Amino acid sequence: MTDNKDLEAEIHPLKKEDKISQENLGNRLKNEDNLKSAPTQSRLSRCRTVAFFLSLFICLLVVFVVSFIIPCPDRPVSQSMWRIDYNVAVTYDFLAMEDINKDRIQDVVFLHKNTNSSNSFNRSCADEGFSSPCAFVAAVSGANGSMLWERPVAQDVAFVECTVPQPLDSKTSSACILVGRPGSFLAINLFTGETLWSHPSSFGGNTSILSPLLQVPDIDSDGAPDLLILTQEGKEVSGSIYSGSTGHQIGHRGSLGMDGGSNPLLHVTRTGAHYILLPCASFLCGCSLKNLYEKVTGKDALFKSDPHWEDMLNASTHRLLPSSGTVQFLMNVPGKAGQDVLLISSEACVLLDGQELTPRWTLGTVQVLRKPILGQYKPDTPAVVIENGTGIDRQILLLDLHSGAILWSQTLPSFPGAPPSTSLPTADHRSAFFFWGLHELIGTNEMDPGDAQHSLYMFHPTLPSVLLELANVSTNIIAFDVVLFESSRHAAYVLLTGPASSDVPGLVSVVKYKVRDLVPGSRVVHLGEGRPDSDQAIRDRFSWLRYRSDV
Repeated sequence: MTDNKDLEAEIHPLKKEDKISQENLGNRLKNEDNLKSAPTQSRLSRCRTVAFFLSLFICLLVVFVVSFIIPCPDRPVSQSMWRIDYNVAVTYDFLAMEDINKDRIQDVVFLHKNTNSSNSFNRSCADEGFSSPCAFVAAVSGANGSMLWERPVAQDVAFVECTVPQPLDSKTSSACILVGRPGSFLAINLFTGETLWSHPSSFGGNTSILSPLLQVPDIDSDGAPDLLILTQEGKEVSGSIYSGSTGHQIGHRGSLGMDGGSNPLLHVTRTGAHYILLPCASFLCGCSLKNLYEKVTGKDALFKSDPHWEDMLNASTHRLLPSSGTVQFLMNVPGKAGQDVLLISSEACVLLDGQELTPRWTLGTVQVLRKPILGQYKPDTPAVVIENGTGIDRQILLLDLHSGAILWSQTLPSFPGAPPSTSLPTADHRSAFFFWGLHELIGTNEMDPGDAQHSLYMFHPTLPSVLLELANVSTNIIAFDVVLFESSRHAAYVLLTGPASSDVPGLVSVVKYKVRDLVPGSRVVHLGEGRPDSDQAIRDRFSWLRYRSDV
């Protein structure tokens, strides 16, 4: 059978030839277009090559300039240890940390009472109109202990607190507030030591200032939080509000109508209302900031009051709720839905719901030595450290903050006047804890505490059966803190020592030690019988710890 295509070719032979001719013509035209476009493509290819090598040359030039011609700023070398001594002086229970010289290393601020300043700053008490000796504020470099600034501030100091924020457009972001004896009330620039403002003090000689200083929302609309200072004269507690940026008093002093004690707390309810909480013997007392403001100024306040709290408050005594035993300490702590209140009395430790003030959990039969501290025993799980008991019988308790369950406990005998414990967040989202105790006295009472050295112990939750004894100190400790001096780099502890009595001058010393550099020479204290790791392996694990900031 004849194919259709062959048949078509036989019938229309010229049509087939025309088709072949058209195909050949198309191929020739395409070849001609390719020949015409080839030079254009070649030029584009050369331009791309030139652009590539030119970009590569510019990049290499920038790298060369940045790496070899423009000098990189030298990162300050932080010394493992430094020390500052004043031979005939006394000091105060006060330490503050701030990066003063902007070298990304925390610096140290402290007070001492002396005749003259250090050799670096030749300023005497007479330069500021004080008789000798007088109180000096000093700031030293956290990197090497060199003096950054030092100046006389008062004849004597009754109260000091730092890191009070200033207005956003101010050249300084932090300040120290001081109340001096007699009659001075001033703020100094934390970065230069210069006076930001100064006023005569309105606090009488028989008036005691309740610590801490409370920061309240900006009342005078100058961009800075304002200051609430609570004072006590006899049994009466009064409040005075001051502008944080100028120090001028807002209104007059007003009585809170309660006979509370020390350790006041400013608490914000979940409705946004501010309340001042105070221990009142065996009761928790309170006063709304709104009512205090209206009392001292005679004006309507922008602050809120909480109807639920107002119903709980006794109008005459300002009592909120009773406590089992005398209320000793109050703390704001993180809760599941805002801040809760940790109340520590002479007989129990209670976590109160921050809005309803109902107990979340209670730990009874405790004798808390000092205000608890917060940390993390499990990753990202808040824990609270309770020092239960005094002297030889002191016990360290780590509690789960949400449930009150005891996570870890250890007997660690203490000594009168021992500095408080502290904690530092670690990179594994736990905390390293630091406790002071008596040397060679863990679990035994055979040694006379008066003859023992004071030892600094380090604990980390990943090694629950081990304490690391970092240092032994035989001098009188005035203040102590463990600080992350460089972000994600090194932690160090700062120790302020001096005479036990402010009436007897002696040697005052400020010392910084890097924690990591103390670990190789530390003593490993095993709390249990099992020893799965060698002492060197345990030291290595403590050396590998990395720390992080709270923010």
